[in-house]
Amino acid sequence: MDLSKKWVKVAKVSDINSNTPYLAELNDRVIALYQTDEVVYATDDTCSHAEASLCEGTYHGYIVTCPRHGGQFDVRTGQAVKMPAVSPIEIFPVRIEDGEVFLSPDDM
Repeated sequence: MDLSKKWVKVAKVSDINSNTPYLAELNDRVIALYQTDEVVYATDDTCSHAEASLCEGTYHGYIVTCPRHGGQFDVRTGQAVKMPAVSPIEIFPVRIEDGEVFLSPDDM
């Protein structure tokens, strides 16, 4: 674990289903967590196109689909991959230790 940053536990890996985004909060930010192939990714929960919660959308592979207009994002990079979304969403570094998921408030 990077000791130059403060890391805060936001979930357990076992809390995150590989088919459904998991909603977490840190420093008044709402974060979506995703698990694919034993890796956990974190993004801003808000769609850059329509300000809908991505945790209310669908998730397959590395792609999350916004529930409002169907825009899609790659959770690894935050890049928009399907219209109407064109702007990326913010991504955050994740640390896993002893089955727990940590985010750093320094990155919010």
